[in-house]
Amino acid sequence: MTVLLNILGIVVFALGIIASVALHEMGHMLPAKAFGMKVTQFFVGFGRTVWSTKRGETEYGFKAIPAGGFVRIIGMLPPAKGDDPAKVRKASTGPIQSIAENARNAEYETIDPADNGRLFYQKPWWQKLIVMASGPLVNIAIAFLLFGGLFMLYGANIAQTTVSTVTDCVIPASQASVDRKCASTDKVSPAKTAGFQVGDRIVSFNGASIDSWDQLTPLIRANVDKPATIVVERNGERKTLQTNTIINQVTEKAGSDKIVSVGFLGVSPEMKIVRQGPGYVVDQMGKMTVLTVQALGRFPEKLVGVAKSIVGGERDKDSPMSVVGASRVAGEVASSDLSLGQKGYALITLLASLNLFLALFNFIPLLPLDGGHMIGAIWEGVRGGFAKLFGRPDPGYVDVAKLLPIAYVMATVITVMGVLLVIADIVNPIRLFNG
Repeated sequence: MTVLLNILGIVVFALGIIASVALHEMGHMLPAKAFGMKVTQFFVGFGRTVWSTKRGETEYGFKAIPAGGFVRIIGMLPPAKGDDPAKVRKASTGPIQSIAENARNAEYETIDPADNGRLFYQKPWWQKLIVMASGPLVNIAIAFLLFGGLFMLYGANIAQTTVSTVTDCVIPASQASVDRKCASTDKVSPAKTAGFQVGDRIVSFNGASIDSWDQLTPLIRANVDKPATIVVERNGERKTLQTNTIINQVTEKAGSDKIVSVGFLGVSPEMKIVRQGPGYVVDQMGKMTVLTVQALGRFPEKLVGVAKSIVGGERDKDSPMSVVGASRVAGEVASSDLSLGQKGYALITLLASLNLFLALFNFIPLLPLDGGHMIGAIWEGVRGGFAKLFGRPDPGYVDVAKLLPIAYVMATVITVMGVLLVIADIVNPIRLFNG
């Protein structure tokens, strides 16, 4: 049964990924068609064609390797300035120019004179921007709908002001582990000294009224080695507890590797699933966006750790993983001892987070990513605007073909990173549960 649940989790998550990719590419295709651009192919996957059908001028289908997808919009690469699209030059004067010209040749082999006016590069800059931005924006919309469904219909795990555990001693984060017990040399926690009990509801801290745990945490941390007066409600009665917070080394925030020295009390909150509103969804997605951007900035550093893990090193649980690794995690969640609601929550969160990551990754302003084309369109609009402002001739389209050498390097880097992550996810996968 466990194996079947594992396979089911992988299949369901894989279908979610395929749907996300298809919707991303649809995000490019629909506005392109609406603006009159010629779209000849819409495929999910890469490699050999498994199935396809042609509707009008567009071929729709699936490829053998379900690792992405593409939409072919004719005229993405413009001809060299002054050249006729039907007569692209065949000669080159250098290796970089040769790359651009060969790509132009391939681009215009299938272009018909009747396509004039429907080519991507011929369209206004703002239409190009919309077409290229719509793909990642669809992924953001998917993430918002998935997170929104979770938080507004099911609920979010919110820390309450009720105490669930009282720490016996003070253990620095650098020494904390699952089996770390209090030693005789450890200081008694301030909460233990004050007489906190499980079930106490914190009402105020040093005179400040407490309505949420997020409000309490910064007050405790800012109260560095100072007296603390805490009012709690216990069995319907209010009691005033006195203690002195202790300086302790803790993680800056959940999921962070940074250690900070702050005031420490020694209590943890009761967690409760509570339905939230749209504002909470937007706030959480904003926070996750910041964390994802930071993770992208640390990606090269994390990738070194992933490479080391392939040859026997320990792999961090917060290291990046491929679609293979994410699918394996989905299978692990599906076959775990979690409740059905918890499994669904975890799987939807995983798929929503993946969509948010794909969107932000595609916004990176480098070819061949969508962000590279977006920067070209924005620059075209900016310089065209300045030309109009100063009464100069419109400089026309931006020749993104000149950036193809960078695009090929980026494509190679992305491919190598993808292969590395897949290998790591096979030989040393991230495991959420022991065993």
